[in-house]
Amino acid sequence: MLHQLSEENAMKNSQSSGDRRFGRPGGWQQASVPDASDASDWFAGRLPDDWFTGTADVQVDREEIVVIGELPAVDGGEAAADGRISRFREITRADRMRIADEAEARYGRKVAWGVRLDEKTVLFTHLAVPVMTRLRQPERKVLDTLVDAGVARSRADALMWTVRLAGKHSEQWLTELREAMSKVDDLRSEGPKI
Repeated sequence: MLHQLSEENAMKNSQSSGDRRFGRPGGWQQASVPDASDASDWFAGRLPDDWFTGTADVQVDREEIVVIGELPAVDGGEAAADGRISRFREITRADRMRIADEAEARYGRKVAWGVRLDEKTVLFTHLAVPVMTRLRQPERKVLDTLVDAGVARSRADALMWTVRLAGKHSEQWLTELREAMSKVDDLRSEGPKI
């Protein structure tokens, strides 16, 4: 009797879930987040032409859109570059806020801004999103070693440090992985040709 009920429940669950598959498309959760695949194009059309020397770099994840533009080069070293960045930030503040409001309504994500000048990249106010994880003792020991050695103030700081380090040393691999995930998403959305 118990076995029969389990089979009936399994049948109901499989019927009610339709053709739903487990796992997350593209490796990250996209539930109820508007599509932002056209965000680069939208910002290219929306941003004033005189803000940046070229097309802004638009990076999107589930929570945030980061827009980074290249400022014209300046003579005078680091102090002059800092001044140019500060001036841009102040002069464009109202317009950036208005554009961010439009983008947030369209894409359901916060918008952060940044600029690049020579080799320097400065992000203005942007999100720091908490990420939950469960670690086993060997992983906790790694974090505790970083804290004990003074590399980080806390386990959270140590985790952030390791993520930055991994990202810095494996950027090419991560870029290739993101491109492959994007291709899988495209194929998945096209479906089979019957």
